[in-house]
Amino acid sequence: MTLTEFTAHIQQERQPEPTWSVQLQSLWYDAKGDWKKAHDLVDQLSDLSSAHVHAYLHRVEGDLWNARYWYNRAKKPEFKGNLEEEWKELAISLLSKKD
Repeated sequence: MTLTEFTAHIQQERQPEPTWSVQLQSLWYDAKGDWKKAHDLVDQLSDLSSAHVHAYLHRVEGDLWNARYWYNRAKKPEFKGNLEEEWKELAISLLSKKD
């Protein structure tokens, strides 16, 4: 799936596809404005991709200390661009992963 297809789905559908990774589902809910659902999906996961999404979500929340903790867990540098740019980069990265 492309980023264009993913964002079109966000605009058209009420639920993410159940076959998507939990990280993509989390970004989907974030884009829909449901930060809590997005956060709950990755909150207890320990893999690097989940930690990266978790860091982004804490940036959205404005909790930079917590975001930095999760960037460290994800082994990623703190993102310096705006939230929209980070969401897009995360989505592209997750969409390009093969199961």
